[in-house]
Amino acid sequence: MSNRNSQQNKQAARERLRAERERQAKKDRMRRQLFVGGAVVAVLAIAGGIGYAVTSMNSDDANQKWRTAAEKKTFAKPANATGPQGTTVVIGDKKAKNTLHVYEDMRCPVCAQFEKFTGPTVLKDIKDGTYKAQFTMGTFLDDNKQMPGAGSKNALSALGAALNVSPQAFMDYKEALYAPKNHPQETDDAFANDQKLIDVAQQVKELKGNTAFEKAVKNGTYDRWALAMSKSFNDTKDVDSTPSFKMNGKKLLVGQNPPMTPDQFTPLVKQNLKK
Repeated sequence: MSNRNSQQNKQAARERLRAERERQAKKDRMRRQLFVGGAVVAVLAIAGGIGYAVTSMNSDDANQKWRTAAEKKTFAKPANATGPQGTTVVIGDKKAKNTLHVYEDMRCPVCAQFEKFTGPTVLKDIKDGTYKAQFTMGTFLDDNKQMPGAGSKNALSALGAALNVSPQAFMDYKEALYAPKNHPQETDDAFANDQKLIDVAQQVKELKGNTAFEKAVKNGTYDRWALAMSKSFNDTKDVDSTPSFKMNGKKLLVGQNPPMTPDQFTPLVKQNLKK
């Protein structure tokens, strides 16, 4: 009896020891998991905080730049622009009796689609003298609370620097900025970066290696002009989206979506041409 009890006690002791080891191992595993999980959460929190901080910093820097631009005493108007503040930009034969007025925003993805599909038709019509084109550029996408930024204003300022070179440089640069390989997603404020704008300009004959143009972009020479142009867009009460079009002052009624193809766009234009 005594021997059997002793064996049973030893077996029981071994079972208790094994169970205790398993419980301890389980606690150790849980502790390691909690530690790793906590570390991951901490890293994510830090990364998120850094991302938020960087975004906020970039936004604050951009806002400060444009607040400073609005307070500048000097106002530079691009050559090849007319009007009191140089916000009238007309491309083509000034004697053409028809005028197509185009309203765009440089961050606008639908504008980029229009330029891709119908831009060549517009350029041909301007060259043929069917009409001259007037451009009024807005920057309202920069003020969108869901995707705020400064890309519309910055790209417009760079367009002013291109217009100062020549009307052809203005048109070629606008085409390059809207090109699929260069135009960012609407949520990507890539055009807020001066170097991005200068890099795209290397694809334009008159702007490639043009130090005067690059200096104007970096110095924000035409920042105030961009703000004035944006105000001109905002003051146009019957235009609230981009792209929008008027032929000889009459708004082209294009429904919910602007015409994207020449087959859709050309008939609307022809209907409103002066005979």
